[in-house]
Amino acid sequence: MNEKINLAREYIESSNNIVFLGGAGVSTASGIPDFRSATGLYNRAHNANYSPEYLLSYDYFKADPKGFYTYLRENLYYPDAQPNAAHYALAKLEKLGKLKAVITQNIDNFHQRAGSSNVLELHGTMEHYYCVRCHKDYDVAYVMRTKEVPLCTCGGIVRPDVVLYGEMLNTDVLNASIKAITRADMFIIGGTSLVVYPAASLVRYYRGDKLLLINQDPTAYDNWANLVIAGDISQVMASLVEDL
Repeated sequence: MNEKINLAREYIESSNNIVFLGGAGVSTASGIPDFRSATGLYNRAHNANYSPEYLLSYDYFKADPKGFYTYLRENLYYPDAQPNAAHYALAKLEKLGKLKAVITQNIDNFHQRAGSSNVLELHGTMEHYYCVRCHKDYDVAYVMRTKEVPLCTCGGIVRPDVVLYGEMLNTDVLNASIKAITRADMFIIGGTSLVVYPAASLVRYYRGDKLLLINQDPTAYDNWANLVIAGDISQVMASLVEDL
């Protein structure tokens, strides 16, 4: 492990255009459950009639907004959770001028709270909501305070500004992510199983020779990486920036 950490540090020290792509595993050290692990969202008790994908889909939001919001509040809202060492390590790399972009599949806003400024949110954010009728903006405090289906002053339903199952990713965010990756001299991927598309396909846009993959479990893209470190990304990232 020490040899791999040292090599990863060498990659970082020799790089000035690093891009990071992260998944649910980045926030597990903050107490946010991932999706596919033994304690993840997919293995939790939920409505026996529906899968988690359907309960977080646009179709379910339209069909049963009350049920949708009940599931969202119970499974995606963690008001006491805080950014962890991985988020702060990435913010440090940005402050040093090495990290140019964080591409995240998470919707928790932790990267921004830790100090990162150039964050590309592939799946949107739970911090922002808007009316489906008039598009008036609302914040998370308003939505969680309602306890029921949040309604706009115009009477329309307020929805989270996230990409639900069945919806397309924001084209501008996706294109900006691809542009950042193609220009990167180092690409760090962490806390993701790389099974969710199109996010997983972003690996293929990197053209450099410093692809670092950090994850607890093997992924289908391990053989693409120049270096694979198995472990908790919060601990690994903290080690990588410790002496910078």
